[in-house]
Amino acid sequence: MFLISRSTVLNRGALHIRRVPRKFMGRTTLWPRGGSFGLWARLIFEVEFLRYFAALSPFVVATLIWREYALAIAQAPIPMLILIYLVEGRLLRVPPGQRHTLVSEAEAERGLDLLRDRARKILTKIAAGRGVEAGRLHLVIEQSEMLRVPALSLVSVQSEDGPDILDLSRDERALVESTLLQPPLTERELQKIGLARKIALHDIGLEARDVSAHARLAAMMAARSGAQ
Repeated sequence: MFLISRSTVLNRGALHIRRVPRKFMGRTTLWPRGGSFGLWARLIFEVEFLRYFAALSPFVVATLIWREYALAIAQAPIPMLILIYLVEGRLLRVPPGQRHTLVSEAEAERGLDLLRDRARKILTKIAAGRGVEAGRLHLVIEQSEMLRVPALSLVSVQSEDGPDILDLSRDERALVESTLLQPPLTERELQKIGLARKIALHDIGLEARDVSAHARLAAMMAARSGAQ
């Protein structure tokens, strides 16, 4: 899971948004500020050009081995396109006709209900902790369609005030990481639900005015205890 905020993204210019929810995958590449090797590798693998190049590497090797046939191999676009299709559509992804078999209807409903419940709890704590009293917050989750490799989830908290992507504090990031995609609703399980239900973007919203006085009082007390 890659939490998107100004504190975690290296190319901050990519975080400019004009409307909520803001979608990133397929439109811009985000690079983490720091981040593990696994996260960097997974983000690099998401770049289509690099995947296509890797898929076509057998043709490159063939031209180096059989130099006399290099021109003919380089001018064979149909086999190249077929290979890219097989890698992208069959090896890395689940074919569209089979996606509905990934989870049952009951499992999908339970997972989405749990996601909404967790997201609203997170947004409630963030809004209460920041003293947000008006406007609407969104917890937005994007996931890669490639099921055959480690899951990639881009998670951000977006505000209609601006609009803007909130720069989450360390405590807020810890809250999201410890709450949002934990068993039984893991990244992989949510990815299966999204593919089965054709959900490209999970967007859970919360009106700031819906945050209870109890939640605001709890956030105030937590802030005071932390300051002592």
